[in-house]
Amino acid sequence: MSALVPSASPTPTAAVSALVPSASPTPTAAVSTLVAPATPTPTLDPNVVRNAYGVEADPDYEDGITGIYTRIWETDFRFHTVPYREIVSGGVGRDGIPPIDDPTFVSPADAGEWLSDAEPVIALELHGEAKAYPLQVLLWHEIVNDELVGLPVTVTYCPLCNSAVVFDRTLDGTVYDFGVSGNLRNSDLVMWDRQTQSWWQQLTGEGIVGELAGAQLRFLPAQIVSWAAFRDGYADGQVLDRPGFSRSYGRNPYPYYDNLDSYPFLFYGDADPRLPPKERVAAVEINGDAAAFPYSVLAMKRVVHSEVGGEDLVVFFEFGTGTALGSGTIAGADDVGATGVFRPVLDGDRLTFAFDGDGITDEGTGTRWNVLGRAVSGPLAGRQLERLNAQDHLWFAWAAFKPHTTVYGEG
Repeated sequence: MSALVPSASPTPTAAVSALVPSASPTPTAAVSTLVAPATPTPTLDPNVVRNAYGVEADPDYEDGITGIYTRIWETDFRFHTVPYREIVSGGVGRDGIPPIDDPTFVSPADAGEWLSDAEPVIALELHGEAKAYPLQVLLWHEIVNDELVGLPVTVTYCPLCNSAVVFDRTLDGTVYDFGVSGNLRNSDLVMWDRQTQSWWQQLTGEGIVGELAGAQLRFLPAQIVSWAAFRDGYADGQVLDRPGFSRSYGRNPYPYYDNLDSYPFLFYGDADPRLPPKERVAAVEINGDAAAFPYSVLAMKRVVHSEVGGEDLVVFFEFGTGTALGSGTIAGADDVGATGVFRPVLDGDRLTFAFDGDGITDEGTGTRWNVLGRAVSGPLAGRQLERLNAQDHLWFAWAAFKPHTTVYGEG
């Protein structure tokens, strides 16, 4: 949830010992390796209460929650994975920013009546079906509980971090419905689920308070791209319609929030100085390694090949997407561009991409590709690269949750 901002400006294995007989008839000393002592299995104290995810109950939790409004909550506050002092009120109550639970969708033709070409949308595609969630709607609601190809999903957007994150909302066989808790941590939306009233960190998808503390939601790859990019890429796609709330859709309630010279709202940590706090980054985490690709670098290079967590990836950058957090009106806002992060492999062959001055092509075939990772002309036209789980965040937020992240181009 985000408050309305005033307009202002390899696990070690034991070595195996073996007596090795010499191949020669002459006796030789046996060769053995030292065997590490077996690691004892920890004995759990039967007197310690834990939840299903191994989080121990805090006997002093009542002291920790004194600064949090808990009166309306049936959350099991004994269980938490973060210090309660890090959680602050965002200025509105639970679901004061109302989630969308019964979303309706319209065709691209109908959506074009109220969406301008450069307006940012969250693009989600699974198994050939695609949906767009305009940020002009998500700015006012932040969470959409939806389904795509029969999979329950939650589409989320935190304006204060510019964090668009999509999750599979099924966990251990249960489908959860999410809402806006009214709280923030590191300026990022803290969600809640209606089934257990546990609290969840939007940027990481981690349960942080309650019965489900320690649980992890599964990310689904999504992108923030322009409405034109989605419309041209998915002619049969669906677009989230404006719901029947009294809201000024198309207006930005956080005017000029993404100004690089301004400090994040309700962020009390020390911003990582490697980049300006509100620099946009394409952020990715693979096999425990995190990396951030600054928009300022991507805008110059347009294509970046890199490796994160031992995996090859390629980042595409394309101009033509406006910010939702600039001036008071989203249509016609400053062009900040859009990114896509993909595995540069097709049919087992590694592709090398470059920007040729007009667009992105692969050097092997000369096929032209768009920011959605789709080949739009050339020998490979119609083919799709595998999307990797990546999000576009403001730097301060990504660095707060992933402080050991590397920054592409630093040093």
